Amino acid sequence: MAADTDRITARIVLRAVLPIIKVLLEDDPKTRKRFEGVTATVQFVADSPDGGPMASHITFTNGAFDIVHELAEHPDLTFRFSSLRKMNALFAGKPVLPRIEGLRNVGLLLKMLGVLMRLKLLMPNKAPKDAGEARLKVKLILYMISTALSQLNKAGDPDMVNWARKQPDRIYQWTVEPEGIACYLRVKAGKTKAGRGCYSRRKPFVHMKFNGVEGALPVLTNSVDTVQAMTQGLVENIGSPEYGGQLGDFMLKIARMLT
Repeated sequence: MAADTDRITARIVLRAVLPIIKVLLEDDPKTRKRFEGVTATVQFVADSPDGGPMASHITFTNGAFDIVHELAEHPDLTFRFSSLRKMNALFAGKPVLPRIEGLRNVGLLLKMLGVLMRLKLLMPNKAPKDAGEARLKVKLILYMISTALSQLNKAGDPDMVNWARKQPDRIYQWTVEPEGIACYLRVKAGKTKAGRGCYSRRKPFVHMKFNGVEGALPVLTNSVDTVQAMTQGLVENIGSPEYGGQLGDFMLKIARMLT
């Protein structure tokens, strides 16, 4: 069971956490400036006990971002972990030292270490410094969590698989207004897909509308539960309260896996 949890968590790390570096490149001036003119491939690899390693590699092309979930042929820099658990621990903010291959690329290494430090903004206890950083934190968490929910299903989590299998074509939407942050999860007969923005082809089955960044932060960092948040006017749950509550339970499950 522990090994399976490590595998599912590692999939979420590689396929939901790492991809939001793109948001940092787009929305965080310091990160964008750090990678101006950079063209390089950075790889993350963790050994898995049930077969080959799990890996993803990021390609920066003059600041543009792409991620592929497989081993790279000729990476410029590799963060290699002896186990999935150690990789997961690093992204949970714990003191883990991976083996680093490509140390001659000192400048690239420093840039990546800076990005990994910036990803700590996802941590519930990492307080944003100002309003701009608070907005960024909310956006990072929502984009990550919507993708992570889909990956939880694709990785075979039994509870999530069972929940998704029983549903017809449904949209679970999150919005933060007036900041214009939005993402969604589509669930259809056992399949899931995350997306950015508002889904326009059908009305959401469940719509979590946050009252600005100030309303979203306490909920997304688990400072208050959903019932308290609704009572306090921080969030409005439009649609099925039962399924909204179930989705909230899965969000909390992911948060626990990543901390």
